[in-house]
Amino acid sequence: MATDIEPTSKTYLSQGLKLHYLDWGNEDAPVLFLVHGMRDHARSWDWVARELRHDWHVVVPDLRGHGDSEWSPNGAYHTPYYLLDFADLVDTFDCDQISIVAHSFGGNPAARFAALYPQRVRKLVLIDAMGPTAQVKSRWNKQGVVQRTREWLEKSRDITLSSPRRYASLDQAIARMAEANEHLSIDQARHLAIHGARHYPDGYGWKYDPRIWNMVPEDFAFDLAEYWREISAPTLLLWGTESWTTNPATDGSAAHFSDHRTLSFKEAGHWLHHDQLDAFLNALREFL
Repeated sequence: MATDIEPTSKTYLSQGLKLHYLDWGNEDAPVLFLVHGMRDHARSWDWVARELRHDWHVVVPDLRGHGDSEWSPNGAYHTPYYLLDFADLVDTFDCDQISIVAHSFGGNPAARFAALYPQRVRKLVLIDAMGPTAQVKSRWNKQGVVQRTREWLEKSRDITLSSPRRYASLDQAIARMAEANEHLSIDQARHLAIHGARHYPDGYGWKYDPRIWNMVPEDFAFDLAEYWREISAPTLLLWGTESWTTNPATDGSAAHFSDHRTLSFKEAGHWLHHDQLDAFLNALREFL
């Protein structure tokens, strides 16, 4: 794989925010969006993008509050805002159809877009991206709306008042990245940390806005299956056997898609496209 190929860094405006994305060129090819998840960034897809750029016009956004995109001044990190951002980005490209590969939380706005505009999505790939597990939803239901909202409010205040975590050196950030996923090689951990961290006056810290992590339960309280049932694009659902989530092939969620395939990857966790890159690329090429 050529590692000296670099994408073009571009920006666009959405809902008053200056948002960043990577364009890997090949403008005459079909457009393929790679969408990262929570606390991640666009450069997380570099290994995949370099392999697909010959056949696709690969576009990789930094979600609001992530990577090199601006932070929301009022902490607007609810799925409808991410959906608006994605729709605005899609409209900057002159194409009738797109394909989408989305990981984790990135699969939420991606799936909603595919449901709202089924004629615009050619293929959809969701990597461990089915939303909160049944156990999490059950806990939310037991809490009730008042307690859920109180918890969100108090966490929001704590995050605003607390100091973000800092590392004395970039090497410490790299070590933390490697610690978070035992499947990463040291080169992968270094790449993810270099592009995911920023040097602040008080040390190195992650680029994402700390407020993104405090998700509003009401944003997910309704049944996402209502969206999944509206998706007409062929959909590939991928899951790592070591992930903390559940297998869509066995937990009932896959059945809501009218045209779908499911695949599981052994020795892979939540970031299976990092953990089993070659196997992931083989499955992705075959499907796309």
